[in-house]
Amino acid sequence: MFVKICGITNREDALAAVDAGAGALGFIFYPRSPRHVTAAQIEPWIDEIPGHVWKVGVFVDEAPAEIERIGARLALDVAQLHGAETPDLHPRDMRVWKAFRVAEAGTQVPDYPAEAILIDGPAYDWSGAARFTRPLILAGGLEPGNVCEAIERTRAYCGIWGVDVASGVEKSPGRKDHARMKEFIEAALHT
Repeated sequence: MFVKICGITNREDALAAVDAGAGALGFIFYPRSPRHVTAAQIEPWIDEIPGHVWKVGVFVDEAPAEIERIGARLALDVAQLHGAETPDLHPRDMRVWKAFRVAEAGTQVPDYPAEAILIDGPAYDWSGAARFTRPLILAGGLEPGNVCEAIERTRAYCGIWGVDVASGVEKSPGRKDHARMKEFIEAALHT
């Protein structure tokens, strides 16, 4: 299992996440997010991230050509899609993770044709998750105090490939609390 720290906006937080053991870092290229970054903002330091840590670009209903342009410019490993994208709107030559927000119980998540499916929301009923053929990433509402329970509860129904956290390890939107980040990563990786 890996831990993705999402909503990285600065070099210090990125390197602290790497030092704490994160396996992936997420950079949000959606202007309405309080954790929004541009390629120009992170380009001066993104190459300091070691090659074994995946660089994930998070996009919402972005044109595939723009995702490809940003991905090539920053050497992103993965495009994580959070909008109404369909497989014909995936960027070419990039790994794709598809995110589904689950705001209420009973929400159905399709076994979508992507490398992985990210389920964002604590309301998801994991009892039907064994039907997925893609690796699953657990996100939404996670923080150091509940990540172990969330992983254990989910593992009762299916395998979890990774966990994803943003606000649960922040002191303010886009600014990570390094101690909470370390605590979260250690808890998740030792569950």
